[in-house]
Amino acid sequence: MSIWKQDLSLDKINQIEGGTLVDHLGIEFIEKRENSLKAKMPVDRRTIQPMGLLHGGASAALAETMGSVASMLCLEDLSQKAPVGVEINANHLRSVRSGFVYATVYPIKIGRNIHVWRIVIDNEEGKQVCESRLTIAIIDIKKTN
Repeated sequence: MSIWKQDLSLDKINQIEGGTLVDHLGIEFIEKRENSLKAKMPVDRRTIQPMGLLHGGASAALAETMGSVASMLCLEDLSQKAPVGVEINANHLRSVRSGFVYATVYPIKIGRNIHVWRIVIDNEEGKQVCESRLTIAIIDIKKTN
């Protein structure tokens, strides 16, 4: 049984992220399964540090994007609730100099007010380059007049 409450296509998810940091970093959602979501990010001038390696902050931004979008897809009413990141941990395990990295997000806990996600980032050879955990708070959207 799928964990997703929002029935958004990959094209729609990518469209929503247009004009944001996600768009600037070249992150593209490429796969949506019953209990996971996958995206890719280029390792290029936008995502490397001065030594030519994938920047740890780019990996963390990719991980937070994965968990935030996954939480959004788990919410029933996006006009009433929104996901916001409250804690992220990222262990950088292997360097990458070029190509793409692939992030897959898996649920650890999907509660009413807190979501916890595991994000695995692999290189093009399928070797893990980062292990991340993200905690998301589900907040009420404040209405302004």
